[in-house]
Amino acid sequence: MIHIHHHEDVACLAGIVRVGDWESGIYVYVTDGMLVDTGPKVLEQALVHRLQEASFDSVVLTHSHEDHVGTASWIAQHKQVPLFIHEKGVDICSQKAQYPFYRKLTWGIRDPFVAQPLGDVHHSRSTKWKVLYTPGHAHDHIALLDERTGRLFCGDLFMGVKTKVILREESIPTLMNSLRTVLACDFKSIFCAHSGYHPDGKIRLQQKLGHLENLSGEILHLHSQGLSPHEINKQLFPSKPPIIAASSGEFDSLHIVTSVLAERIPFPSPDSILEG
Repeated sequence: MIHIHHHEDVACLAGIVRVGDWESGIYVYVTDGMLVDTGPKVLEQALVHRLQEASFDSVVLTHSHEDHVGTASWIAQHKQVPLFIHEKGVDICSQKAQYPFYRKLTWGIRDPFVAQPLGDVHHSRSTKWKVLYTPGHAHDHIALLDERTGRLFCGDLFMGVKTKVILREESIPTLMNSLRTVLACDFKSIFCAHSGYHPDGKIRLQQKLGHLENLSGEILHLHSQGLSPHEINKQLFPSKPPIIAASSGEFDSLHIVTSVLAERIPFPSPDSILEG
């Protein structure tokens, strides 16, 4: 089932993906003739009914993860509207899906599709959207800002105030820099791809940045006391969410620790290793 809610002239299409005892909300948005993200392949049948009724003539993808681009190929074939993504995601989208089996089981297997690179701005029917490059969660992640109304479509930049696990390739320091980039802008509400509409969005993102800054400080402090990354992880994250085992460690709190330390620890160069 896809439920539709309306906030600030935005149609919020909300679905839920369940696997066993785990579930995740997923949102796609339609406003001013623009679709933001397309949802996962496993929700395609339910989404198609809603998308056939919706009026849009462009699609903007916040990043290339499969839960955000899963129905893009259907849209490309049946709606015949242009799809846009950050330039670093164009080649990924055109190729066969390359991600682990547990993610294919959860979100489905997305088909290849052609997307065009986003510029610094994107024009919907009557609105000029500022495109903000916001890597950290994904190297091709963007957010869309309407400076006139203060609406921000933030993809997976928020998700929640507290971060407990991340993907192996994610970077907490990079994510914090992206949050600072966004928070330097003037906006009020956010539309998150997993937790929906937040009228107090700027406050929520400030809270998230504050949490990550405090967490990074704790990690660096414990490391200065001689604790290893695994020891720090055990102390700061004593509970182990099921996703860690289900993903064979692709999602893990340990990656939070190592990504913070990677930004602060100088690694020896190959030459210095050979000299030693």
